[in-house]
Amino acid sequence: MNRAKIILTAWLLALAQPASAQDPFKPEQVKSGSETYARHCAPCHGPRMADPEGAPDLRKFPRDQRERFLTSVSKGKNSMPPWGDLLKADEIEALWAYVATGGRN
Repeated sequence: MNRAKIILTAWLLALAQPASAQDPFKPEQVKSGSETYARHCAPCHGPRMADPEGAPDLRKFPRDQRERFLTSVSKGKNSMPPWGDLLKADEIEALWAYVATGGRN
């Protein structure tokens, strides 16, 4: 196997790993996501993602759909407004960390 094939194979294997293996979350990132969630998301999705007020239950959000989450938060979806102009990219990533860890911080 030539070097290019080895590199390509390694890269493809890295992409095939579950999101939790690729993106281990730091406690401070989850904490930041928790704070952002409490400020901006809890009114509709419920405190700590419990008892949502008509919004999807984020405790059940598929953990392998990070891009879908980031896009939905940034651009909005259905009755959810877009947050991309209000929140920075790292704040949205922190929200993902909070949701992907099930709200454990």
